[in-house]
Amino acid sequence: MTRLREHHGAVHELAAQGLNKSAIGRKLGLHQATVRKYLNAASVAELTAVTEQRAHLVDDHVAYLHQRWNEGERNATQLFREIKQQGYPGGELAVQRYLRRFRKGLGHAPHPGPKPPSVRQVTSWIMTHPDHLDARDATKLHELRSRDGDINRLVKHVRDFAVMMTGHHGDRLEVWITTVEVDTLTPLAGFARNLRRDFDAVRNGLTLPHSSGAVEGNINRLKMIKRQMFGRAGLDLLRKRVVLAH
Repeated sequence: MTRLREHHGAVHELAAQGLNKSAIGRKLGLHQATVRKYLNAASVAELTAVTEQRAHLVDDHVAYLHQRWNEGERNATQLFREIKQQGYPGGELAVQRYLRRFRKGLGHAPHPGPKPPSVRQVTSWIMTHPDHLDARDATKLHELRSRDGDINRLVKHVRDFAVMMTGHHGDRLEVWITTVEVDTLTPLAGFARNLRRDFDAVRNGLTLPHSSGAVEGNINRLKMIKRQMFGRAGLDLLRKRVVLAH
């Protein structure tokens, strides 16, 4: 921790003097990626927080680790060996990092709560039509929305856009963009602003019944035929295959 603090301070000090990342790395003997990591962290606490987050590798074994810790086992190497036999895929260092928080406490590890959903899971819940969402996943999403105002508003914006897109309600586009732009959800606000760059085309796409699906389907079919011939399909041969297929 002392060396980490020294390196972090030295990197920021040299950067303040005008040295670039490469020069700082040469002077301190650090890789440029390490220098960038230190510069992106405003404090040492941010660096250690990232380190602690890497303990996610032991997520599937935390209940066992908590149990063994509360039984009095404090040897990280021994605990690593035990969960390794249970299928743990990571290294001993991640186990040591996870147990570090308990060494700073009163000697007992709290009982682990339920594992939080992954970003991919939450994204899937949000992007799935409410009528097609599994009852258990719908309950989890409802609980998440009730605890987090940002998630709640995000779900509402996404579903409003989905209704607008599937129901051909392009007349609602201006209101939707304006509402999202004034929200605090920066990535979604950026998406909304980008829609303004070609507003008429987007609105028409959300209003008119026409679709480029048939064209895209034929393009994909032509690409498949070319792949079947390992890229050797010239225009004449490709035309013959398409024509003879009908």
